[in-house]
Amino acid sequence: MKLKEQLISGQNILKANQKNNIMAKTAIKSYSLAEMKDKYIGKTGTKDRDQYEYELNMDVLSHMIKMARQERNLTQEQLGKLVGVQKAQISKLESSANSATIDTVLKVFKALKADIHFNVTIENRQLKLS
Repeated sequence: MKLKEQLISGQNILKANQKNNIMAKTAIKSYSLAEMKDKYIGKTGTKDRDQYEYELNMDVLSHMIKMARQERNLTQEQLGKLVGVQKAQISKLESSANSATIDTVLKVFKALKADIHFNVTIENRQLKLS
């Protein structure tokens, strides 16, 4: 009886080792962020991808405005007075810059005494003013 149990145990160990070897040989595929965006949002230049990139940029801009305001230890109301707008407009701007005009954004950063740098890239070549 012991010999039969040892044989079964040995067979189970062999099966487990074979299973582990198969799992070890299976490589995990990794994807870059660009590949993930292409797959789940759409390729660059498509309507969905352009919308995603726009919303992401506006979200980053909103967060930058809020961070700059907090760095200057200003309330939304204080910044609004410096810019000449209501606190509600600053709040809206910090939550979503989608509706902001360039003029308003420039006024906000000027009131925060923050420099803004614009970079324009065309076909992988950075455009510079002469």
